[in-house]
Amino acid sequence: MSDNRTIVGVSDHGGWAVLVTAAADGTLLDRRRVELIGEGLPKIPHHQEAQRLPLEQAVALIERVRVSAEQHSAVALDAVAKSVPQIGGIALRHCPPLPPTIAERITNYRAQNIADWVMYRKALSAAAVARGWLVHWYDTKKVFDLASQALHVEDIGDHFRQVRRTVGPPWNNDHKLAMAAAIDAASVLGK
Repeated sequence: MSDNRTIVGVSDHGGWAVLVTAAADGTLLDRRRVELIGEGLPKIPHHQEAQRLPLEQAVALIERVRVSAEQHSAVALDAVAKSVPQIGGIALRHCPPLPPTIAERITNYRAQNIADWVMYRKALSAAAVARGWLVHWYDTKKVFDLASQALHVEDIGDHFRQVRRTVGPPWNNDHKLAMAAAIDAASVLGK
């Protein structure tokens, strides 16, 4: 049985992410940087490589990247689960809406600028759901305030400075964002 109050927070980028697993009380349980894509595949294909290919080839390329992202996401979450048993969920950045097809995402300027990040988040979400974890979608503009409220502290920065003193580097903005997301999600999902 999983504990809904132990959460993996994610700060994602093009092809990689920082995962921070934390308990609801703000205790850091695990942190790692993971690759979300196989070697040799483009990290942001909607925005770059697909723009230089005929549409049919571009769609096929993005499908290959998506499959790789799903495989790598499952492997990454398996590794975290081996280190921290009893994880109850994952916290991912909110996904903006996109056109329904890959072809539309490639040809729509707004969509091509965000589709790669949404692809990685959805791959992580699917891997989490496959493990039986809950998924919490967070807003980067609100998550630090929500984490402060969840811990009942005025300044979440003080908490992060203490974590940094305890664990040492690396401890950067990605780690802070992922941990804030995990703390917030634990307060929501643990109810």
